[in-house]
Amino acid sequence: MANKYRETTKDVLLCLFVAGAIMVAATSPYFLINIARQIKRNKKYIKKEIKRKLDERKIAKALERLKRNKLIILGEENGNFKVELTKKGKRVVKKIQLDDMKPKKPTVWDKKWRIVIFDIPDKKRRARDALREKLQKMHFYPLQKSVWVHPYPCEKEIQFLCEFFEITPYVNIIVADNIYDDIKLRKYFNLL
Repeated sequence: MANKYRETTKDVLLCLFVAGAIMVAATSPYFLINIARQIKRNKKYIKKEIKRKLDERKIAKALERLKRNKLIILGEENGNFKVELTKKGKRVVKKIQLDDMKPKKPTVWDKKWRIVIFDIPDKKRRARDALREKLQKMHFYPLQKSVWVHPYPCEKEIQFLCEFFEITPYVNIIVADNIYDDIKLRKYFNLL
């Protein structure tokens, strides 16, 4: 679902998610352009690489699409226009974050293995399958069906997945100094 949104639309959604809401003076008939400028100026919420590629007209069009799809609310409050995400918009942001998520590769490997283990009951089979699929996309190595390994810190990502799929009690992470005969793992992760 999150893949159907254009990059500018995704960037606007993520900025609104972090900012909470954006307000501009309601006197201008070009309030969407003014909101776009406000989004673009807000250094606190936008990474430099995103800020460079954002165009005010594209942002304004993205805001119109988001409103039409009921992902944002445009309203007036105390003489200002206010833009904020709806519940549906917040769900879409979570899916975008989920799609884009992967552990960050540090410059130097700390020589520790992160082992994700889970025993998720059959009543949550869809969540279990979705977790496996996401671990595979995030380039984890499957030791067994419910035991996956990664060499880089990934605790935040796993916690996010557990909360998103509502499987926190069934998942655990072990940080290990070594795994017996880890040559296969080192080859898989290009760590030889």
